[in-house]
Parts: sequence; structure tokens; C-alpha cells
Amino acid sequence: MAELSRDLQEFVANYSVDRRNTDSLKWDALQERYGDPTLLPMWVADMEFQTPVAVRQALTERVQQGVFGYSLTPDSYYEAFFQWQKERHGITLQKDWVRFDTGVVNSLYAMVKWLTDPGDEVVILQPVYYPFANAIKDNDRKVLSVDLLSGDKGWAIDFEALEKTFKHHTIKLLIFCSPHNPVGRIWTEAELVKVLALCRQYGVQLVSDEIHQDYEAELGQFKSVLTVADGTYQDDVIVLTAPSKTFNLAALLNSHVIIPDPDKRESYDAFIKTIHQTEGSLLGRVAAEAAYRHGGPWFDKLRGVIAYNYSVLKETLAEIPEVKVADLQGTYLAYVDLAPIVPADGLTDFVQKACGLAVDYGAWFSPKDKTYIRLNLATDPKYVATAADRLAEQLKFRKK
Repeated sequence: MAELSRDLQEFVANYSVDRRNTDSLKWDALQERYGDPTLLPMWVADMEFQTPVAVRQALTERVQQGVFGYSLTPDSYYEAFFQWQKERHGITLQKDWVRFDTGVVNSLYAMVKWLTDPGDEVVILQPVYYPFANAIKDNDRKVLSVDLLSGDKGWAIDFEALEKTFKHHTIKLLIFCSPHNPVGRIWTEAELVKVLALCRQYGVQLVSDEIHQDYEAELGQFKSVLTVADGTYQDDVIVLTAPSKTFNLAALLNSHVIIPDPDKRESYDAFIKTIHQTEGSLLGRVAAEAAYRHGGPWFDKLRGVIAYNYSVLKETLAEIPEVKVADLQGTYLAYVDLAPIVPADGLTDFVQKACGLAVDYGAWFSPKDKTYIRLNLATDPKYVATAADRLAEQLKFRKK
């Protein structure tokens, strides 16, 4: 197995941190969440890497001012955010399209409330990030999943089933994940065109969660629904995104709701003030602006570490050919099927008691994925190597 390159070793040495006893959900809630504080946490999607130096400097300077009153979003924030989007993904944004929230999950709940009525069916493509389903159920709507197809060529959208669902049900909203968490797919433009064309044909609003947009195995793979077919469907879509996944800023509570269509913006503005009115996160905006402006080199090294971690996991588990590791095109999350070696009813004991790991379980993403686990690769390579070795050792033992 190849060693981590010298520049990436330096990145890990400079930015990797021990998060134990720092009120970290990932590390310090293991007893509460899994009943065992000794597990190696490979679950919730944040990192063991400090955010870029420029971000910490910007925060320190702002904190030293000592005043945290009501604040505006400066034009410089939009400039930095828009430049990042344009240079990284070819997305051209306008200031009046952007609204702010405290996180993409909060926005998912708001989207369901705004765009549907109690009792409505809302479509998602499972397996998918479980707050999608929670936002639907918690708002007294019904989850209607058009399950992704899984085969030798990886995960794919079942377009035939999607059209049948739109045709035979009254669907107002499709919540879409791009890149897809947990299966790691970056949808091609052709796939996105099919989805958007069906939504337009059947009058379905598409909300796209693009929070993982910056994580591309190959630069240029990701295509936002905002730019599909040269922006043909721009007014049909609403995009949710945030700097939190890219720069490890989740606790600073700053995210974006992007609505190109002016009539939808007017409707959203009227709606959102009925459920919450917020001035946004001052420190979240300070951190994000610095990150978008100066964090590119840091992020590119991080992508290299994630790619290395994925190669370690894949190569280690390749010794057990029955185990399937999903192709990681986007996100920093590996989706692994342990069937047929580990049965669904024995998965928790295998992962936690035999391997000593805390993971996200496939059943959280889809009731059909009961033999899957999701592993977070945005961490120190030593943790990934340990997790992979434990899994491989116990899987081999089970096969005997």
C-alpha cells in the first residue's frame, strides 16, 4: 500500500487534532449514542482537522473587537462565496438569490413546511441522508422513496420508477442529494437533466442539497442543478448549501438557501418569517468569508488525504471480496455492504463489540440497507487504517 505523500503528511501533522474531551458530539457522546465510550468514532460527518489558519485568524480578530451585536452580511462575503462557486464549479450566483439559515437540516424542515401540506407525500431517493426522511415525518408528511438501484456498475437513479411515482401520485416536492450521501455518487449532467425534466413535466419542485459539492474525486465532476443545460432549469430549483462540510465549520451555524426564481423568493420570504426570524451567525459569516477567500490550498490538501484514506479502506477490504465498498465519486463518506458475511441482525454486535467502531448504519439511510455501514474518511489516516484493519480481521474470522 502506498504511503501518504510528504505534503499530505505535513497537512495531517499540522492540522490533525485530538477531539476527546472537547464537547465533541462525535467523540464525547459515544456512551450516550452507542453505550460504549471506548469505540473508535467513524460516524458523524465532521473532521479531526482544524479549519484553515486564515479562518482562525479572522475569527480571533473579530472576537477581539468584543462586540457581538446585530450585524449585516457585507458585500465582501458575497464576493468571496461567489468567486469560490464560479472558480470551483462554474456557478454564477446573484446576491438577491441568496438567503441564510443556520444549517441545511434546518432548511430541509423549512422546505417541507413551505412547499407541501400536512399529509402530502414527499419523494426522496433512498438510501439517503436520514434527516431527509425525518424532516418529512416530523412535519406530518409521508415519505415516498423511489429507491436507488444498486448493481455491478454502482448506484443509479431508477428513472422509470420516478416517472411512475410522479404520474400516479400527487407530488409537490422532491428532495434531492447531490453529491449523494451516503452512496458517494456525483450525478452526471445527463442524469440531472432527466430528473429535472421529469420534475418540470409533472410540476414537482426540486430542492437540491449540495452541501458536499466541493468533494470531487476528480475536479470538475460535480454539476450543480443551477448550471445543468446551461441554466435551463435554474428557475425550477432551490439549492441548499453551506461551508460547514468543506471547512469543518458546522457549529458556526451558517448556511445558504439559493432561490433564483423571484416569485419563489417572494413566497419563501413571506413564509420563513412565520417560523423564525434570524439575523444569521456573525462568526459563521466571518469564518466562511475567510475560508472561501483563503482556504483553497488547505482544502485541496484535505481532498488528497480523503482520497488516500479511501484507498486504504478499499485495498484493505479487497481481501474480502464479498464486501462491497461503494465507488467514492463525491463526499468523504464510504458506504460499505458487509453482506453476506455479516447478517443484518448481527451487524451492531459485529461493528461495535467485535470491531470496536461507532458508525452510521445503513438502516438509518434506508430500511432496506440493513447490512450497510457508512464510514467517515475526513479524519487522520491512522484512524481509517485502524478501522479498516479491524473490519478486515473480524470479517476474515467470520469467514472461517
